[in-house]
Amino acid sequence: MTSAHPSPAAGTLYIVATPIGNLDDISQRALKTLTAVAWVAAEDTRHSGKLLSHFNISARFLSLHDHNEKQRAASLLQKLQAGDDVALVSDAGTPLISDPGYSLVRLCRDAGVRIVPVPGPCALIAALCCAGLPTDKFHFIGFLPAKSGQRQQVLKDIPPAVGTVICYEAARRVKDTLADVAAVYGEERELVLAKELSKTFEHFCHGTAASITAWLEEDPQRCQGEMVLMIAPPATKADDDINAVAQQTLKLLMAELPLKKAAALTAEIHGEKKNALYKLGLSWGASE
Repeated sequence: MTSAHPSPAAGTLYIVATPIGNLDDISQRALKTLTAVAWVAAEDTRHSGKLLSHFNISARFLSLHDHNEKQRAASLLQKLQAGDDVALVSDAGTPLISDPGYSLVRLCRDAGVRIVPVPGPCALIAALCCAGLPTDKFHFIGFLPAKSGQRQQVLKDIPPAVGTVICYEAARRVKDTLADVAAVYGEERELVLAKELSKTFEHFCHGTAASITAWLEEDPQRCQGEMVLMIAPPATKADDDINAVAQQTLKLLMAELPLKKAAALTAEIHGEKKNALYKLGLSWGASE
């Protein structure tokens, strides 16, 4: 189904990114947009009110959060269809990324309301680009479940070929989550914990689950603030280290057989390690 064509009389919904810590990160375009719109839909109107007050912007606010989004989205759509421009902001960073807004954007899209991004800070991108982990592929999973069993199941269900895995985590749960990561992926999996991004105590801690936990426990203050946890992809034998003929054999066998069987036969024929061939097949996009 295609979206309705935008009505020339309708207003525009702007998705406005705001700072995740350092107020200097707000863009000039964001400031102009927040100044010009008729309404600002905010996750927490008091929090966003302080932000706009800092920049001497007065705005008419409407709250839009997890508990009222579906109802509030309908009233915001009415305002947009009447010609009012609306800016959607979250407490920090880019709206909809582990924040409310999906229902509103979908409703507006289906109604033919113009939706415009005003890009800016995003914690997961800020963390990833400084972590020293692979960035060519990554998998963002938002916040993990609060219970250990459910958390471990989510981690187990992530395919190994997705690249770097990124999640947000509450400070009060971060040590438990590190323990679950170690239980699922092993004690030696490379991790990076980023905390307080763009703020005074910004820090990137690189290591294993055990070493990062030890670092957190050295100072209780370290278990405070906003956190992004990044999990490196599993170590694989480089393609160049696997005999080219073996790679060709694996490709031919994968066309006829399940990956596990193809890897086992290739390993037997060429004397390569079965696990390395299996992981190579996954990296080519094969299913388990």
